[in-house]
Amino acid sequence: MASFYVWLILVLFLPSSNAQLSPSETRILFQIQQFLEFPQVLQGWNNWTNFCFLPQSPSLVVICSGNHITELTIVGNKTSPSKVSSKTSLKTLPNPQQTLSQKFSTDSFFTVLTKLSNLKKLSLVSLGLWGTLPSKVDRFNSLEVLNISSNFIFGPIPSSIANFKNLKSLVLADNLFNGSVPDLKGLANLEEIDLSGNFLGPKFPSLSYSLVSINFRNMSLRSQISPNLIKFIHLQVLDLSSNKLQGPIPSFLFSLPSIQYINIGKNQLSGALQSTLSCQEKLTFVDISDNLLIGKLPSCLGSNSRNRTVIIMLNCFSNTTSKYQRPTSFCQKQALAVDPPAVKRNKQQSSTIKLGLVLGIIGGVVATIAVLGFLILIMFRRLSKNRAKEYKCDSFVLEKKPAPGTADGRHVPRTMRMVSLGLPPYNVFTLEEMEDATNNFDAANLVAEGTQGQVYKGWLRDGSMVLIKCVKLKQKDSHQNMQQHMELVVSKLRHRHLVSVVGHCIVTYQDHPSTSTTIFIVLENVPNGSLRDHLTDWRKKDLLKWPQRMSITMSVAKGIQYLHTAGITGNDIKIQNILLDESLTAKISNYNIPLPSKIGSESPLNGHDTPKHPSSTKPDEDDIFQLGVILLEVITGRQINSQSEIHELKLELEMSLAESPSKLRDFIDPSIRGTFAYESLKTIAQITLNCLQNEEESSKRPSIEDILWHMQYSLQVQEGWTTSSGNLSTKF
Repeated sequence: MASFYVWLILVLFLPSSNAQLSPSETRILFQIQQFLEFPQVLQGWNNWTNFCFLPQSPSLVVICSGNHITELTIVGNKTSPSKVSSKTSLKTLPNPQQTLSQKFSTDSFFTVLTKLSNLKKLSLVSLGLWGTLPSKVDRFNSLEVLNISSNFIFGPIPSSIANFKNLKSLVLADNLFNGSVPDLKGLANLEEIDLSGNFLGPKFPSLSYSLVSINFRNMSLRSQISPNLIKFIHLQVLDLSSNKLQGPIPSFLFSLPSIQYINIGKNQLSGALQSTLSCQEKLTFVDISDNLLIGKLPSCLGSNSRNRTVIIMLNCFSNTTSKYQRPTSFCQKQALAVDPPAVKRNKQQSSTIKLGLVLGIIGGVVATIAVLGFLILIMFRRLSKNRAKEYKCDSFVLEKKPAPGTADGRHVPRTMRMVSLGLPPYNVFTLEEMEDATNNFDAANLVAEGTQGQVYKGWLRDGSMVLIKCVKLKQKDSHQNMQQHMELVVSKLRHRHLVSVVGHCIVTYQDHPSTSTTIFIVLENVPNGSLRDHLTDWRKKDLLKWPQRMSITMSVAKGIQYLHTAGITGNDIKIQNILLDESLTAKISNYNIPLPSKIGSESPLNGHDTPKHPSSTKPDEDDIFQLGVILLEVITGRQINSQSEIHELKLELEMSLAESPSKLRDFIDPSIRGTFAYESLKTIAQITLNCLQNEEESSKRPSIEDILWHMQYSLQVQEGWTTSSGNLSTKF
């Protein structure tokens, strides 16, 4: 009797087992196994498999009802476009490392798959599917959930997808779809749509008003936010981040009846938010960062937002304590450059009408510039007629006459006197000024000496202390080319988070047996010691709580970003080369200063006496790794002097992060305990581990832009935690 009741319960409560699967659908499953090239998750299928009784797992679900399959979920282990380090090109498909083989056909595959006519839920994730999505996909008459994310499907989304009248969830994320999104307003039952990580756009698509969740993150949208969103009364989640959306943010967005989550960061949205803007009480997260917004931040996103997380950095708001706001003029200028298409067309029409007038003005300007250029050329040639004098550097003497037309460094005109963000102006110094600054290169002022030159401390005539690198070049180069390179390239190495170049002097000697040119690079002096000094001195270390350490590491990342933007990679980024001024502002020293290619690698400014990465082919990734080492030292407060120490501390950090907040607390530097938001520390710890990917997986290291984004997010969380007494995370 007991066995009968057990049998009865199984019959009543296990709907997947209430019938044997029809032979035709069994054959279809075996065909699917073959199409997918026998992935690991399906390798257990054979002629004795009872598909309707398969145990469910996150990777495989088969549910039957009435001799038919109603739900099929297959999750493979293939990669996806977002996880490939280089941008995927259609020319590279198929790729055996990422996709199914050349013989795979999406048309044939979906022809077979659509014969499962009773399917209500279909999920095919990370299986390496590639090709276009055929229009015959609408043969799934009963489909309610379609998820084919994390594959390599390309081309347009077929318009036939709008025929799924019962569809509730459409997830096509992380593929290679392109073109416009078809009109989906007719999908009256659709609650979730996720098209993120595709190349879809540029217009905002027409959607069903029944939607609860919209995810269009990282697409190719270039329009304004649709005003029709005001009709989406059920919408709870809206993610439009990482596009190029333009125009103002509609004020109704924050007060939609059901809205809980809004992320519209990393766009080109502009203008001011209404001061009377109101926020829905259910709204718990808002990200409007990295746009072109100006004016005052409404109270429901500012002081009255204690119960919600609001991220506002990298805008131009005027009434916020956030450190990461740009000047209003920046946002206004950038917004003018981002005109909607209609405005651009009007401008083009206007410019066509006025073309004759503009051409006339341009002609006059060109003629004026030509005359001025001729006069300047005459003046420059007169100034270039000078003579050389005896000169001493590194205990040897040069007493040679310069060739006709060659400058000796004493009478070079002072150019490039731009003031940059509080830095001193850039100067072209004379040899006499260099001698005065160093007391005729007195040995008492020698700070460092290498095989290719010396570094002296010196004092300019205005009293400021500087460092002067004396570089002797063995190969000859045109003095004029060298001067032009210094003024156009090297003079730009001026940034708040670099030990900036503040000037130079070039001395050329045509017939010296070993040296033709000597360059003096004048660098600002940062006298407050290095980050390593501050972390090893217990008195200084006590000043570096978590907010200060975040600020310092973000400054280092900004300096690296500036160098990478200028094409300067493979720098000596280590903690003893991070200098701190009196306000604890970090500046990178010992970075590569690019000189003309004829100089080669012998210059200490174009590397170091001993190459740091002799076999490295990706110096930008090396810089990221070195930043990870600095972050590791900042988090732990421990000195790192070897690769084995890096490996050990990385493993400890990884394990403590995976186990629990208390384990992470025990791992970090004790002097920062109680000063951080856990989410802030966790974010930096995760980015540190990503930076420290080993050499074989160096392509997985994040870009410096990704690092800065996560750092800015971490800082925003920290600031919110500080001002709201821990409502964002637990203090410990």
